[in-house]
Amino acid sequence: MYGLQVLGCSDLSTSHVVRLCSKDNFQYTASRFTVGTENRDSAKRSDGCHYRRPGVEVGQVTIIQGDNVRTGVTAVLPHSGNLYREKVPGGIFVGNGYGKLTGSTQVEEMGSIETPILLTNTTSVPDIAAALTRYILALQGNEEVLSVNPVVGETNDGYLNDIRGFHVTREDVFTAIRNARGGPVEEGAVGAGTGTVAFGWKGGIGTSSRKLPQALGGYTIGVLVQTNFGGVLTINGAPVGQELGQYYLRNELKQQGTGEDKADGSCMMIIATDAPLDARNLKRLAARAWLGMARAGSSASNGSGDYAIAFSTASSLRIHSSDKSLTGHIETLSNDAMSPLFLAAIEATEEAIYNSMFRAVTMTGNGHTVEALPIDKTVQILREHRSIR
Repeated sequence: MYGLQVLGCSDLSTSHVVRLCSKDNFQYTASRFTVGTENRDSAKRSDGCHYRRPGVEVGQVTIIQGDNVRTGVTAVLPHSGNLYREKVPGGIFVGNGYGKLTGSTQVEEMGSIETPILLTNTTSVPDIAAALTRYILALQGNEEVLSVNPVVGETNDGYLNDIRGFHVTREDVFTAIRNARGGPVEEGAVGAGTGTVAFGWKGGIGTSSRKLPQALGGYTIGVLVQTNFGGVLTINGAPVGQELGQYYLRNELKQQGTGEDKADGSCMMIIATDAPLDARNLKRLAARAWLGMARAGSSASNGSGDYAIAFSTASSLRIHSSDKSLTGHIETLSNDAMSPLFLAAIEATEEAIYNSMFRAVTMTGNGHTVEALPIDKTVQILREHRSIR
């Protein structure tokens, strides 16, 4: 059994970052409660580090200014080198396409990712994409590059943030990328999750991972989510949202409660693996993240843009721009080897969503306040439903 654990925040030092983590605020993760999202016969959590992937780095800038600005940017780097010169195979799955995922069509067509993956708020996407393009063009070795496919995802944080103000700058993008590091990732109301709302409570950035046993290849799945969607919060089968009186269609169903959840918003899910997967199977892997959202209680609403991006860090699969060969010879996992990875992706996505809420804090901004998930009451509900051990 996994014991109760306090995780520290990663050191993403930048003068623009407002740190929200403290011993009092960030004390809970899904793994602390052993909520049962783990199938012990197929996978185990990876070393207590939620997003531990070979070579993957994450950087974040959290922007909190005055009473109305609550936003930021999160950067995920598949490796620390020049991604344009050494592309990685990637796949994208669209659960519900009410969103602005820049770069998706080229990834779908070519099966590769050639920039860091950035997450931010909806209206900042064009500015962030332009900044990311400038970053790639300025890298040594890219002097002759004339086309870049920036991959930028978003959720709408306009309830807590002055989203019309375009507060994420080019320098914020450069800072997030340059300060990206491996190891533990700050979670909760940070980076692109600073102003997000999940199930009517404070959402944010969440991470989780699974490692398959050696008999199944020993591969690892890491998931990072930006949660800003709704439904009926369900944790390991327990109807937490319903019992707390805050869930989608509560008013229409004439149920008692004190909160509201309009269900719209969006969720971005990034899945990294060291398994040698081609673009086709990475898209299949990305599709399983949608099942993790469903397990957590998503209502898949009309106004929720839900996207999953999957990539492989396997060095043998990198696509070198200098390689002009007309044929290639690579080894990838077969279809029959995919099912354990599918399950790992489902579980890690579900747990990452929980962690985005467990690590979040109450946030006031733009004339509104969104409360953090009441942890003590949640634990009581989980125990009553025998959903934690």
